[in-house]
Amino acid sequence: MGGTLTRKGLATRQRIVAGAAELFRARGVAGTSLDDVCEATSTSKSQLFHYFPDGRTQLLAAVAQHEADRVLEDQQPALDQLTSWAAWQAWRDRVVERYRAQGQSCPLAVLTSQLGPGSPEHQEVVVGLFRRWQRKIADGIRGMQASGQIGPSVDADRRAAALLAGLQGGVLIMLATGEIAHLEVALDEGIGALRGTQGTAQDGAGASGAVQDGAGASGAAQDGAGGPAAPDGYGSPAARDGSRA
Repeated sequence: MGGTLTRKGLATRQRIVAGAAELFRARGVAGTSLDDVCEATSTSKSQLFHYFPDGRTQLLAAVAQHEADRVLEDQQPALDQLTSWAAWQAWRDRVVERYRAQGQSCPLAVLTSQLGPGSPEHQEVVVGLFRRWQRKIADGIRGMQASGQIGPSVDADRRAAALLAGLQGGVLIMLATGEIAHLEVALDEGIGALRGTQGTAQDGAGASGAVQDGAGASGAAQDGAGGPAAPDGYGSPAARDGSRA
């Protein structure tokens, strides 16, 4: 619908969307008519078409967006607080519990299938969801990089894309088989790979330091070999510096 809704109008529209979402979850899309939505939300037919002038398709798109928003809301506050490895584990557990509770029925998948994969409404809902989801994961990775818990060379966007792809693969397998183990493994491996980048960065820095120390020791040995022996084992200035390293 055109124009800007008042606060009361927005509340009414949201009430219709939320009520329709509950009906679709309980009865399915095919088993829910516009009359059912009107009755469940105490809305007249004219009022429903005031907010959704294109009728059923527009209402389906609004409910699909509602369900997409719910996917991210169900992961909060963990998804916005990926500031430590304990927080990443908490997010992982929340995701697993969400999909375990949902089971093999996915309201969002049902609704978007009704919109049609190539439709603008489908693209807006599904592509928008995955972009927001990946951005939040990438923001968490960047925050961990800023605090030194993930290596600075890690590409946050690529890692977030890989983690989300694994997560969604696990969800698809769960929807097909009812088994959630693949989702758990995908999350554990994805987060584990991120944790490994910290160790790699630290080990690399340590190895570099060791090489430098080794070079200093070699130089000290050479200097010591080239000069006369001195009391207390001290030789040239270079050797003295080497003994303190």
